[in-house]
Amino acid sequence: MNAEGVRLIKELLTELTTELGVEHVLTGDDTLRWQSDWTGSYTWKPALVVRPASTEEVSTVMRIASRYAIPVVPVSGNTGLSGGTIADGALMLSLDRMNKIEEVRADARIARVQAGVILQDLHNAVENKGLVFPLTFGARGSALIGGCLATNAGGSNVLRYGNTRDLCLGIEVVLASGEVLDLMTSLHKDNTGLNLRNLFVGSEGILGVITAAVLKLHPRPKVYATAMVAAASLEDGLKILNGLQDESGGMVEAFEYMPRFYIEQHLKHIPSAREPFSKAFDVNILVELGATSPNDTTEDKFGKIPIVERFEAMLASMMAEGLLLDATIAQSEAQRKEMWHRRELAGELTVTQDKLVINDISLPLHTVAQFLVEAEQELQKFDKEARFLIVSHLGDGNVHYNIWPSPNGYAGQEDLRTVLENLVEKYHGSFSAEHGIGTSKVGSMARRKSKASLNAMRAIKDAFDPQGIMNPGKVLPPLAD
Repeated sequence: MNAEGVRLIKELLTELTTELGVEHVLTGDDTLRWQSDWTGSYTWKPALVVRPASTEEVSTVMRIASRYAIPVVPVSGNTGLSGGTIADGALMLSLDRMNKIEEVRADARIARVQAGVILQDLHNAVENKGLVFPLTFGARGSALIGGCLATNAGGSNVLRYGNTRDLCLGIEVVLASGEVLDLMTSLHKDNTGLNLRNLFVGSEGILGVITAAVLKLHPRPKVYATAMVAAASLEDGLKILNGLQDESGGMVEAFEYMPRFYIEQHLKHIPSAREPFSKAFDVNILVELGATSPNDTTEDKFGKIPIVERFEAMLASMMAEGLLLDATIAQSEAQRKEMWHRRELAGELTVTQDKLVINDISLPLHTVAQFLVEAEQELQKFDKEARFLIVSHLGDGNVHYNIWPSPNGYAGQEDLRTVLENLVEKYHGSFSAEHGIGTSKVGSMARRKSKASLNAMRAIKDAFDPQGIMNPGKVLPPLAD
C-alpha cells in the first residue's frame, strides 16, 4: 500500500473508532478469527474488522466506508462453503454483536430478530412457546440469521417448510450509502410494487447489509416419527417418499439420502459411529415425519402414539412390496439424535480431504438416480481414482456432490465443475441449490447464466451499489474483455 493509502486507512480507523469505540474496530492480529472460512479453504487479510451493535451503527459504518470507497464484506457466522467472505484489504463488517431476539409473537407466529442471532438460539427461544423456526442444518450452533438470509439457506426441512426466503416476511437492510431500507413488515400479502425483500434474500451481501428480519414460525411437532430405511434403489426412494406423503397427509419433514461410501466415511472418522443396519446397504435414507394434531400425537390406553403406529404400518407395507430392504425406527429421542448426527456431520466429513471440489446442485426429483450414475462415469474419465462423497436432501432434489480427486489425477476445479455442470444442464437442474455463489461458483455463473440474466443482475447491483464496494468479486463474473 502506498503512502496515500496508508494515510486514508488511518483516517478511516480514526473515524470508525470515534463512532464505535476502539474495542469494536479491530486490526492486525485482532482480526485473526476473521481471516479464513471454517473449512480453511479460503484465507485472507482484511484491512480491519468492525463490530457494530445496532442498525444505526451499521448505517454509520456504511456512510464512512462509502466516503472512502473501501470494499465492505459483511460476515455473519462465517460457516459458508463458497468463499463468500473473502476480504483481502477490505473492511469486514461483523454482525455478531447484533444478537437480540427482539420479539416472539406466538399468536401471530412471528419473530423479530437482529441479523446476528445464532440460529440455534432462535430455535431455543421459540421452543418453549410450542413453536419452531424450521430452518435447520448441521451448522445451526454457529450460523447467524443474517447469513442464512444472505444465502437463502436451505437445510433438511425444505421439503415441508421451504427455504429461508419462504420463512421471511420482512427485512431491514442498510444500503451502501448508509441509507436504511425498512421492509420489516409482518404482512403475508403486500402487492405494492417490486418485491425488494426477495431481492435481498439470497443476494450474498452484494446489494446491502441485512440487519434484521421478521421470520415465520410454525407449530412445533409434538411427536416426531423418525427412521433409517434402506431402499432397493433411488427410484424406489421416490416411491417411498410419495407414499409416505400421501398416507401421512404431507407430514414428511425430512428425506435424507446417504449412500454407502458416506456411511463408510462416517464410520471411519467418528469413533462412536455405528452402522445404521445389521448389514450394509447402498441406499440409506433418513426419514422423519412431524405431527402436531392431538389425533396423531395423543397416546391411546395402550401407550401407543397414532402417528408412530401409522408410520410403522406404512414402512411394513412398503417392505412387503419390496420397496424397503430394512428399517430401523427410532424408539427414543436419543436414537433420533443419533440418526440425525450421522447426517449432520456431512460438512465435517467433506473437509477431511485436502483436495476437494464442493458442489451443491439441484435436480428434478425423478432424474437424481440417473444423474448420479452418469456423473460418476463422466468424472472418472478425468480421474479414474476420484471418490465422491455424496449426501442429498432427496425430498427436494438437492444433491451435495463433493469430489475428492486422487492425488495424481487432479484435473483442476473448473474442469471438474464444468463436467458436472454439463450434466446438470442436461437434466434441467441448477449448479447452485443452497450454498450460494460466493467466489467458488463465479466461473459457473459466467459459463451457465445467459448474457441477459447477468446484465440484469449487474444493473441491479449498480443501482444499489454504484461504487461497487459491497462484497466485491462475489456472485457476478467480471465483464468479458
